[in-house]
Amino acid sequence: MAMGELKISEMRDLTRIERIGAHSHIRGLGLDSSLEPRLSSEGMVGQIPARKAAGIIVKMVQQGKIAGRALLLAGQPGTGKTAIAMGMAKSLGQETPFAMLAGSELYSLDMSKTEALMQAFRKAIGVRIKEEAEVIEGEVVEVQIDRPAVAGAASKTGKLTLKTTDMETVYDLGAKMIEALGKEKVQSGDVIAIDKASGKITKLGRSFARSRDYDAMGPQTKFVQCPEGELQKRKEIVHCVTLHEIDVINSRTQGFLALFTGDTGEIRAEVREQIDTKVAEWREEGKAEIVPGVLFIDEVHMLDIECFSFLNRALENDMAPILVVATNRGITTIRGTNYRSPHGIPIDFLDRLLIISTQPYKEEEIRNILDIRCQEEDVEMSEDAKVLLTKIGVNTSLRYAIHLITSAALACQKRKGKAVEVEDITRVYNLFYDVKRSTQYLMEYQSQYMFNEVSTGEAEEDETAAMVS
Repeated sequence: MAMGELKISEMRDLTRIERIGAHSHIRGLGLDSSLEPRLSSEGMVGQIPARKAAGIIVKMVQQGKIAGRALLLAGQPGTGKTAIAMGMAKSLGQETPFAMLAGSELYSLDMSKTEALMQAFRKAIGVRIKEEAEVIEGEVVEVQIDRPAVAGAASKTGKLTLKTTDMETVYDLGAKMIEALGKEKVQSGDVIAIDKASGKITKLGRSFARSRDYDAMGPQTKFVQCPEGELQKRKEIVHCVTLHEIDVINSRTQGFLALFTGDTGEIRAEVREQIDTKVAEWREEGKAEIVPGVLFIDEVHMLDIECFSFLNRALENDMAPILVVATNRGITTIRGTNYRSPHGIPIDFLDRLLIISTQPYKEEEIRNILDIRCQEEDVEMSEDAKVLLTKIGVNTSLRYAIHLITSAALACQKRKGKAVEVEDITRVYNLFYDVKRSTQYLMEYQSQYMFNEVSTGEAEEDETAAMVS
């Protein structure tokens, strides 16, 4: 065969694309077993007292000892309030419902503000429903399928041999069960569970006795012990849903589909009352238990007086979640009134809140956060460049310094460098202004802008204040 006829196949690496968000590096609150915060752990740096306080709240939530309480995270912009809330969500795990909402979202929805808040509240309340089901659980010894000699002459039939440590039984298979076994790729040596009512097959893993069948196994292969006792047994199955999901499914004919489209609309109070009554019955009978979760409202100063009145009342409900709110405002006007109040929150609602204060980050902590972000964004950066970026973070803001990481990496890529150097940081620093430099520029050239309302005297005063700060 001539060399020119040889076909060389191209191999291309397919890389998984992941979006890197502002808080994608947060894995938890970074606490040890005694709830003492580590200096840097699980993506969290600094804010030792705030993290410790949040850890105590998380522990109380997990033990079911706190519900209908409210927590305020208050601090300057860029001090890690949302990061702490995200850390709480990760620490609570999948079992505890965690709903997030921005205060400004309420004004852009096609429903009333109180309805949107009620839906958010019910998204944060879980119901753990228990039911008993008849299951057949065992290790597959053999799957024997008889295919008809003539296509279409008759349906497929077969036999399934299952065993436990105590017994072994052969079951006759119909067409549906054969199809289900094929879908799950069940083979000899698998440990499976079959729901008798629905016929659903669940593959639990491979038996330890068959672990040496193959030289190599994939990382997703799970090995389990061969079941003991009878093949047929009663098992308690637990379903976890939120009250909002139950509301949506019962409020309309196509309710289940509405969960996926997000078009839930307003839900009538009568529907909720009936659901609450039914859930209360299940609780008395021991069929269900309530799992109070966490509702996190960011930019809480954006809520108006009506929303605060609603929250005051909603927190007194028997099935209220833990409410965590965050704000970066000082003493400001309460929206919908002419009154000023700390954080823009009415005094009666502030009285209900446990307040956690976040402090500005120190230089060393900013450096640690920038190291974590460089690792998260997969950016190689020299030591000198990190020192410069830390100084920029101290003099401007942490957020601005974080924004410069990817920009500097692109500048480094353009000059075909391997690691981000000081020159790359300097270049992007000169290209993108921070708030202070932008304000200074506006003050210098404010007369050349349209609709300028700042007088020359005020501009000079502001410029002097900016230079002093």
